[in-house]
Order: sequence, then C-alpha cells, then structure tokens
Amino acid sequence: MKRLAAVLFTCLVITAISQAESRTDGPKGIVLAHPEEAGMGQPFLVRLTSARAFDRLSVHWMGRVVVPSVAQWNQRHVAIAMLGTDVLTIKSGPQPLLIRAWSGGKETVWHRSVTIVARSYPRQELTLPSKMVNPPGAELARIKAERIRTQTAKNTWSDQRFWQLPFHQPVGGKITSTYGLQRILNGKPKDPHRGLDFRAPPGTAVEAVADGRVILAESHYYAGNAIYIDHGNGVISLYFHLSEFEVFQGDSVKRGQIIGRAGCTGRATGPHLHLSISAQGQLVDPAPLFEQTTDQLIR
Repeated sequence: MKRLAAVLFTCLVITAISQAESRTDGPKGIVLAHPEEAGMGQPFLVRLTSARAFDRLSVHWMGRVVVPSVAQWNQRHVAIAMLGTDVLTIKSGPQPLLIRAWSGGKETVWHRSVTIVARSYPRQELTLPSKMVNPPGAELARIKAERIRTQTAKNTWSDQRFWQLPFHQPVGGKITSTYGLQRILNGKPKDPHRGLDFRAPPGTAVEAVADGRVILAESHYYAGNAIYIDHGNGVISLYFHLSEFEVFQGDSVKRGQIIGRAGCTGRATGPHLHLSISAQGQLVDPAPLFEQTTDQLIR
C-alpha cells in the first residue's frame, strides 16, 4: 500500500510539473512555477525544476531566506518551498519574491511578486473566564517565557523536507472554527483565529499531519498541552488543548501516527483540537493543505 501511494504521489508530481512547464518560461533550462496572487493568510508553493542538478538554491520571501531541499523525479531535479502570509500581520498588495538558482556553475535570478488579495473573514463572539482573556499578573512571566519558546519553535528550519500534500487530517471531527475568524472575547476584539478547530471528544486520538520530528511538547497557559512538529524546510504543525501526550520532544513521527489525545486544557470553551500550520514563521490557513494538491497550490 505504501509503495502504491508513493507511485501515485510521484505521478501527481510529474503531471504537475508538465502542466507548470506548459505555462511557465524559465531561463537556462530551469522552470519556475508559482501563483501570481494569494489570499491573505493562504499558503502557496514555489517550485523549481531542472534537467541539470542544482548547485544551490534560495527563495526570499517576507524577510526569510528559504533553502528548499531537492528531490529527483523522472530524471528531473525538483525543489518545492511552502510559503504564505499570516492574517494577523499581512496587508493586501504585491509582495516581492526573489529566487536564485545555481546550476552548472551559473546563477539564475528571478525578481517576481505575489499579489496578496484581501479576504473577508467572519466574526465570532465567545465568553471565557476573565483570567483567560486578561491573565493575572502572576502568570505574565510564564506567558512571556512560553511565547519565546513557541516563537523559536515556529521559526525552526531543518534541511530535509518530510511533508507531502495533501496533509493527513489529525482527527475525524467536523471543523467548528475556521482560520481568520475575527474573535470577540468577552466583548473585546482580539487577534484573529490563526488555525482550525476540530470537534474532538476528550480522549480522541490526534494524529500527525505528516512525517516529522517533535520539537516541543509541553503545557502552556493559553494553548494547554501543546505539541509542535517540524516537517522540514520551515513547515511546522501545532496541536493545542490536548489531554495527554503520546510523543515527546525529540521523537520522530510518521504521517497518521497518534501523537496525543484531545482535551480541554488551556484557553478552551470545551473539548476540541486546535491545529495551526507555520510556514516560514507565518501562521497560514491549514484548510487548503488538506484539500489541494501540489499543482493546485502553485496556480
């Protein structure tokens, strides 16, 4: 079954490459594919393909330098980078995209842009215990320390890419809160929701969205019991409000492996799983990553 899945995935990638080549020109035999526009908070992919091996690659986006790992399919060298924007900080308009590739001792540079398109997200009003909206002073030092550790985790970079699309859905429950919701907590506007909430009764098995390595597994004031998994090349998945851990920091995990159990820890109104995806430090909408193929996220 695993071998069949790998063959199907390879076929999809090869088909996607052929489609991209039919509409994308690239100098010196290197083909670049990326979307011309993307919605606020939405992930997208950049792909480079070449018949010759790459000596070096870099993708520059939103102040980050991404060095995608290179795979080989159908006698072609293929590099894919996942990029995106965060609904909390991004504004609409063109964003510069710089790609540099070295092959055969020669450098090719593309100066492109991706236009970020405004999106309208709905509002959501919630009532929570006052200490979860305005934490007591005794908890502020803890929250600050947790923010530093989680920011470091979201900005983790590892050389090898382990993720493939589409992602594996972590639980089978219905999505109850979508990405980008403008949240009103106890009558006060707060940051938008930067993930997906899944219905999950206490004890529901939570599964990894892709292969990777656990880089954080600990209890946080807001997120409760939380797990962060590094999937390589700047892609990190975050799982919040767990009741139990099934894996710990440093563990390697496989796509679909049980990593924890759903619960109601931290700032939660009831048992559920909150999932976020960080792409190069930007918390992007996870939904397209479960629904779309590589080629769809390049268009």
